[in-house]
Amino acid sequence: MIRATVTGTIWATRRLNEIPNGAFLEVRAAGSEAVLVAFDVLGSGVGEEVLVVQGSVASAWFGESHPPVDALIIGSVDPQSSEQSSPTTPDPASAQPSDGQ
Repeated sequence: MIRATVTGTIWATRRLNEIPNGAFLEVRAAGSEAVLVAFDVLGSGVGEEVLVVQGSVASAWFGESHPPVDALIIGSVDPQSSEQSSPTTPDPASAQPSDGQ
């Protein structure tokens, strides 16, 4: 799975009948200069951070038809989950004693 940002829309004036309704979006992989064209059925927009799967996993999502789709947007990343936070471990000395001691 790849975390990526939608950078644009790809307009296809003609396409295969086997490809279902949806949009082709250009996405840039996080931490990389790699650019992919991903199929989107969620309605993602430019600037949105998304999760992308590739290969047979992407095509298998469509069921038996397996259209020629190599990259599929499967989720939208919640902006709050993008915040860098360091995990903290509670200090045992500051723990409140329970009534059952």
